[in-house]
Amino acid sequence: MGLTARIHTRDGWAVSHAVVTVTDMTGTQVLRAEADADGVARDATALAPGAYTVIVTAVGYAPVASSAIVTASGRAEVGTVTLARQGGTELPPPGPWTVDPAHSTVGAVAQHLGISSVHGRFTDFTAAIEIAPDDVTKSRVEAVIRAASIDTGNGMRDGHLKSADFLDVEKYPEITYLSTGLTASGPDRWTVHGELTLHGVVRPVDLDLAYLGTGSDPWGGTRAAFRATTELRREDFAMNYNQVVQAGIAAIGTTLKVELDVQAVQGESLPQT
Repeated sequence: MGLTARIHTRDGWAVSHAVVTVTDMTGTQVLRAEADADGVARDATALAPGAYTVIVTAVGYAPVASSAIVTASGRAEVGTVTLARQGGTELPPPGPWTVDPAHSTVGAVAQHLGISSVHGRFTDFTAAIEIAPDDVTKSRVEAVIRAASIDTGNGMRDGHLKSADFLDVEKYPEITYLSTGLTASGPDRWTVHGELTLHGVVRPVDLDLAYLGTGSDPWGGTRAAFRATTELRREDFAMNYNQVVQAGIAAIGTTLKVELDVQAVQGESLPQT
């Protein structure tokens, strides 16, 4: 075997589309191999003893170059090569991911009487993520939330939130979010740009997104975790109801803090459990 190399990301994922190029000291290419689905590049061409340069490239990743010494065996044991995303940011492997509602939370926090907070969540939603292979910023996310699934732990309050004073779920049964772009804002952090449709109003909304890592699940799948936050003004979505109590304090705050804890499964559908 003339060449053996294993290429993966900083969090251990195989880079299946990597290319390994070997040049001699004159800069002449003597070998080229593409990585397989496991991120392993192999080529049986025997190399003459001497010094070589090994260059590993992959679309969307910063290239890596290193030196290799080939002995009389004719083998270049490159070992493991770690590629970093362009810009230094990481995401899970490219392709489709499906959000698992059973292990995800779509929550909102509103101020109450100016001194405390009321926490609520939507219990019925679907969402899908598409991570672009060539350019992370081209990745997409879309979500649909059933407005009537709002749950704050109080039936009377939930009924009011579903009414025309707030969500008006009979007239606007769905809340949707569709991303329009992605911007890196730091190591493992992004700003997701998108459009939120809420209460019949469409407005641009940015999400502050953090990638928390990946791991295997008990059903043979792979899962990725994310956390995202944003802040909304109720008046931007034509929800102007309020009640002023003593000293001019509003019963309900004018802003909502949105908190998303997301667990997604690799693939276009959830596993059958």
